[in-house]
Amino acid sequence: MENNRRPYIYLPIAFALVLVIGILTGYFMMRSSFMQNHTLLRGMQGKSTLSELIRFIDQNYVDSVDTKKLNDEAITGMLLSLDPHSVYIPASEFADANDPLMGNFEGIGVQFKIERDTVMVINTIPGGPSEKVGLLAGDRIVRVDGKNIAGIKIVNEKVMKLLKGPKDTKVTVSIFRRGLRKMNDFTITRGVIPTWSIDISYAVNVEVGYVKLSKFSATTGDELHNALVDLKGKGVRKLILDLRGNSGGYLQEAIAVADEFLPDNKLIVYTKGLHRPKQIAKSTSEGVWDNLPMVVLIDEGSASASEIVAGAIQDNDRGTIIGRRSFGKGLVQEQIGLSDGSALRLTVARYYTPTGRSIQKPYTKGAEEYYMEYYHRMTDGELDNADSIKMNDSLKFKTAGGKTVYGGGGIMPDIFVPVERNTGLKFYNESITKGILYQFAFDYTDRNRAMLGTFKDATQFDRMFKVTGGIYSEYITYAEKNGIKYPAAEITASQQRINELMKSYIARNLYDSKGFYPIYLPTDKAFQKAVETLGKK
Repeated sequence: MENNRRPYIYLPIAFALVLVIGILTGYFMMRSSFMQNHTLLRGMQGKSTLSELIRFIDQNYVDSVDTKKLNDEAITGMLLSLDPHSVYIPASEFADANDPLMGNFEGIGVQFKIERDTVMVINTIPGGPSEKVGLLAGDRIVRVDGKNIAGIKIVNEKVMKLLKGPKDTKVTVSIFRRGLRKMNDFTITRGVIPTWSIDISYAVNVEVGYVKLSKFSATTGDELHNALVDLKGKGVRKLILDLRGNSGGYLQEAIAVADEFLPDNKLIVYTKGLHRPKQIAKSTSEGVWDNLPMVVLIDEGSASASEIVAGAIQDNDRGTIIGRRSFGKGLVQEQIGLSDGSALRLTVARYYTPTGRSIQKPYTKGAEEYYMEYYHRMTDGELDNADSIKMNDSLKFKTAGGKTVYGGGGIMPDIFVPVERNTGLKFYNESITKGILYQFAFDYTDRNRAMLGTFKDATQFDRMFKVTGGIYSEYITYAEKNGIKYPAAEITASQQRINELMKSYIARNLYDSKGFYPIYLPTDKAFQKAVETLGKK
């Protein structure tokens, strides 16, 4: 038995020797390979270019590599190490990134939303290609150029790529319309579609006008000038400029907007950077509203160009800023087109308000923490109480009129308006947060287009349409089917607010912003404060 077992005694030793030999062989092979690669890398040191490095990875990496994707991600990561606003735009995304700022794009001219996995037309652009061929709000786009797009979980970006295209090119859409048994085909010739910066401009009452500015595009200055001339023509002499949620755009358009409100030769903004000399922008004598009362509404979504305008108004003691502290972006980007159709937006300067303050918030902890700052504002209580706002006293400035203003983190409003919580209206709050009220209003509009179409315009709709008790009961049933159930007392307590917002949503479905804002704004606390403030001027 001992003779039979003896070979097994040496097996562990044999395995160990094999393992050692394998390790040593692998080491010498890897060392040899490393020495070859190290020589190659050492040869690259004189060039040290991104393209050389990607070529080396492509030729030596263990798996296949998408070099284009690797290149894009490398550039993105490199820019992210500079600041949160220097960005690389791949050629495939260039049009999508720039169209919103150009003031127009080429397409068929519809507003749409994807509802129950179907593309539904919300509105056609007045005078646009789709309106001319007869597309209507409520139409479902089922096919584009014979290709089915319904029931396939299509996303907005894909729909836009199918519908947009060069001017004078044609696209055929197959439409399902309520009341018709079969689909209809419409061949649409694409055209130039304007994208307006102003959502709405209207007279709130005989004294006060309201302008909602959503972005600063290439046409913003001209749009605002025309809107102000129109309001003055209607006898309006006080203005609410709403910049809430406006994330910015072109610096030059921000200067043009501020110029409308300032008397001649007032400092609007100045910029400077290490490689950019100081540049100063001052107002001209061309302003339409340079001596009339005004307030500016801002919030945590107001950034960049919005902050330039708000800062110019505040620092020149020209108007009252109402709302909550703005985002805090004080960096200026230049866009450089690259040879492959991509582009680089590089931060080249900082901008400063007339008192000399930079409103850029810190970004030394990285981009993720930079954008998480909003949540810190929320958890710290800043959105509910102005006393919770942490401002740096070392960045305190004084306006000519003696007002204290702060730099280092956005524009502080002169009058603070907290976020509206409606904590006692649980049915109302859940209806909004789950999107059930919005969905009901959409469905109600779609089912009742014939009746709702009897109103000639948004003004008549506002005056004559009522959310009846029957409609509210219908909504309660709809909410319960979607998992929202509350006691009768809570449902009754929420009724007024739900009815107000429901009517606003229905009006938006019918008339877009011209229907929504005049009905919704009277319930908005910041808007109410603006009207009250202007009433004292």
